[in-house]
Amino acid sequence: MAAVLSEEPRLEAKVTVNHKQAVDDIQKIVQKHEESANNKKKKKRRNKKDSPPSTERQTNPPTIAISKLFPNGNFPEGEIMRYKDDNLWRETNEEKRALERMQSDIYSDVRQAAEAHRQVRKYVQGFIKPGMTMIEICEKLEAASRALINENKLRAGLAFPTGCSLNHCAAHYTPNAGDKTVLQYDDVCKIDFGTHINGRIIDCAFTVSFNPKYDNLLAAVKDATNTGIREAGIDVRLCDVGEAIQEVMESYEVELDGKTYTVKPIRNLNGHSIAPYRIHAGKTVPIVKGGEATKMEENEFFAIETFGSTGKGVVHDDMECSHYMKNFDVGFVPLRVPRAKQLLNVINENFGTLAFCRRWLDRLGQTRYLLALKNLCDVGVVDPYPPLCDVKGCYTAQFEHTILLRPTVKEVVSRGDDY
Repeated sequence: MAAVLSEEPRLEAKVTVNHKQAVDDIQKIVQKHEESANNKKKKKRRNKKDSPPSTERQTNPPTIAISKLFPNGNFPEGEIMRYKDDNLWRETNEEKRALERMQSDIYSDVRQAAEAHRQVRKYVQGFIKPGMTMIEICEKLEAASRALINENKLRAGLAFPTGCSLNHCAAHYTPNAGDKTVLQYDDVCKIDFGTHINGRIIDCAFTVSFNPKYDNLLAAVKDATNTGIREAGIDVRLCDVGEAIQEVMESYEVELDGKTYTVKPIRNLNGHSIAPYRIHAGKTVPIVKGGEATKMEENEFFAIETFGSTGKGVVHDDMECSHYMKNFDVGFVPLRVPRAKQLLNVINENFGTLAFCRRWLDRLGQTRYLLALKNLCDVGVVDPYPPLCDVKGCYTAQFEHTILLRPTVKEVVSRGDDY
């Protein structure tokens, strides 16, 4: 303080000698300060969409989080489809547009998850080949998904275990530790995996085959899925979607080893509505005629998925279970087994009500947990989801997309260049 006071006489003398110059200098400093303050205000008000694009590019294999590739938070939209007939007015209605603006945060979350899914599946389609073990395929896929979604327990991560069901097995197979199954040239493999941001789930699947004799089987199921997507919409009855899917799928035939098969929809597998942290939210989208007349509603998410088979077109539980999920509606259940309590804490912390598999428990350092897991299943806290299989010797295929029934248009959120 003494040093500051000692300089005051010199400052006064300088002002006396050149008063005008000092005033000009002070005005310039004030003006510069005001301009700087105004610039800061402008930066604070700047819209997210005006942020500079990222200079980062995705690596191969993919390792950069989608949030870093799109730092402005403006993630790519899916395929936009107009509603039909009586709902065409929605596209230009100001009230419906305002409703969409209110949902912008939700749309941003689901589009981020969708972009992660698109980039991961492009990577998977590039490396998957005969001779790889199923564990190797799943672990490479899941490592990429975790990196791109920037995994953070319940805030962001994998929505359910990677399904890689083979041939007559249609769904819910992922390898447990020690599974040495190897992908073969003549296999038909369904890759079904999900990503989520804040519980907003992308559920999307495709089928891989290497032998061209299965091309018609895959084409039938892909066409049926696209038909279901086209037919879906606000106020559309779920049974009407199922009838259209069945008609398209059964119009295909596939010849295998000199025998011709009509492609059958697997009638006890369905699409479904999706809610936050809830993969099956209550409504089912049938893939055969005769389903419920319940209507689809505005702002609902649906997984439109279809399964085709050269077998009976009906699946049953078979093989060793790998998929599990906490019961969404279960209340407090007293647990007497300490190990079961500890395992439930791990499940609550890392998965909540999202599905998980035994490999993921292994990854978290859990050991000797099978009895505790069985106890949780026995008391109804956790539900097992064993593999679903048609008759042995047949082949099944699957294609799936997540759609959003926005107030103005239908958005196929998970659509990509591949399918």
